[in-house]
Amino acid sequence: MNSLNSKQRAFLRSQAHPLKPVVNIGKDGLTGSAMQAVEDAFNRRELLKVKVLEYAPLSAAEAGKRLEEMMEGVQLVQVIGRIFVLYRPFPEDPKIVLP
Repeated sequence: MNSLNSKQRAFLRSQAHPLKPVVNIGKDGLTGSAMQAVEDAFNRRELLKVKVLEYAPLSAAEAGKRLEEMMEGVQLVQVIGRIFVLYRPFPEDPKIVLP
């Protein structure tokens, strides 16, 4: 998958603004269950926010980068504080049309 350009990132950030975090990463970090929760969320939506709790062993930027590397087709859009935004289009019939 091609990386996102700045215009596409800005568009996805605007789409993600009203969203609430749907996955929390806790004290155990990126466990199998956390990865499965992200995968399940991507089965329902293309754009999601993930929150890294304050007692987690890694930062939001580290967690976002690891998920981007470990999961096929996932792209890190934005990191703000303890929250990051991930994007993965549906393989068939994507709902979000990038500019």
